[in-house]
Amino acid sequence: MRLLLTVCLAFAAAASLATAASADNMSSAASSATIVMPDSLTWAPVSNIPGASMAVLTGDPTKAGSLYTARLKLPAGTKIPLHWHPDSERVTVLSGMLMFGSGASVDMASMKTLGPGSFISIPAGVRHGGMAKTDTILQVTGNGPMVFNIVKQ
Repeated sequence: MRLLLTVCLAFAAAASLATAASADNMSSAASSATIVMPDSLTWAPVSNIPGASMAVLTGDPTKAGSLYTARLKLPAGTKIPLHWHPDSERVTVLSGMLMFGSGASVDMASMKTLGPGSFISIPAGVRHGGMAKTDTILQVTGNGPMVFNIVKQ
């Protein structure tokens, strides 16, 4: 009898989970995917990085708590000054070559050269900077608001 009760409870729990999963799938199916084509991006200048431009793919980098993804276009030779963010940042090199460094100070000799497909996860507060060795496009994901604190050297 105890075994039968255990089996019945297990089936009831499994059915309950299946119903919940089905409801989750239905609510997910009801929302639509966001698709962004490269030729539809609207690029705007980045005030604190001369020559750079940015396009927002999703989210709102100016809104607190908004998960955003943006692309950063850097012409060859563009320098990203040593800076830090109050939230973590995830960066993927989509094209070009980025020289990247992190720490209290960064010099060209200590930078790593990163090509397409390279990924950087930068914890909140970590000082970092870089330079585009060639025309480069980066994809950046973070939580808004996007704050860029330049380190005085």
